[in-house]
Amino acid sequence: MGAGYRRGVSDRYGDDVLSGHRRRRARARPVEVPAETGTVVEDVETGWCGAVVRVEKAGGVHMVHLEDRHGRTRAFPLGPGFHVDGAPVTLSAPRASATARLSAARAAERRTASGSRAVHGRRAMVAKGSRIFVEGRHDAELVEKVWGADLRVEGVVVEMLDGVDDLTEVIRRFAPDRGRRMGVLVDHLLPGTKEWRVVEAARRLRPWADHVLVVGHPYVDVWQSVKPQRLGMDAWPVIPRGTSWKAGVATHLGWPHATHTDLARAWRRVLGAVDSYADLEPELLGRVEELIDFVTAPG
Repeated sequence: MGAGYRRGVSDRYGDDVLSGHRRRRARARPVEVPAETGTVVEDVETGWCGAVVRVEKAGGVHMVHLEDRHGRTRAFPLGPGFHVDGAPVTLSAPRASATARLSAARAAERRTASGSRAVHGRRAMVAKGSRIFVEGRHDAELVEKVWGADLRVEGVVVEMLDGVDDLTEVIRRFAPDRGRRMGVLVDHLLPGTKEWRVVEAARRLRPWADHVLVVGHPYVDVWQSVKPQRLGMDAWPVIPRGTSWKAGVATHLGWPHATHTDLARAWRRVLGAVDSYADLEPELLGRVEELIDFVTAPG
């Protein structure tokens, strides 16, 4: 929201939005109020007061984002536990009109999750020789969710590497050529890292170097390529060295993390927050699009 918006609503907050309503609030029963943009709301538990700027679904939970008078934004789960004008309310999702919902549904049908024009009535192509390789299952599932429709139309298969330590050996076994290209997506590809040294060696591997493209994103894990706002955060947390990154993130979000099953469920919640390319950071989007262009280019 711009500065003009904040000036327009700042005087509505006042020094104490509850003044004059203490006794009435204690007797009142919560009523359901749609979280419409601009509605000034107080979260009872934290005392945070702000105007509704948006409502979105993250990890299966509807979150309302409130902007205070200083322009700071914080997200809260929709439901009970709020006050509007000093009275207790239960916030619900805004009621979109039937026409708006129909228009949104029709627009979605015309585009894939990657933003490409949807192709209807066409079967997936037989798999080509070219492949895209990713480090692990989570990378593969995220690529499938956003680019799966495009890749099936192009006949491109995504395979898992289970890490990049043996990348040069994988290239030798795959033996890429002009009609059998190999694209590789690497996590945490930053100068000086172990991944960087492995990739530099792979890029020089002869005689296959011209038919291999290795690109990477800067994130510790592909989870981090999901925009944090989709999970109700302003930013992904910084996890101390020596602590499992995924477990640290789950702890920060208040999710169970003691077992592999817990972390698998945590990933499902992260993946569930992704509906389209708009929910991902550009550092990942650009790299995946680059790989798709490389492996589908004419021989």
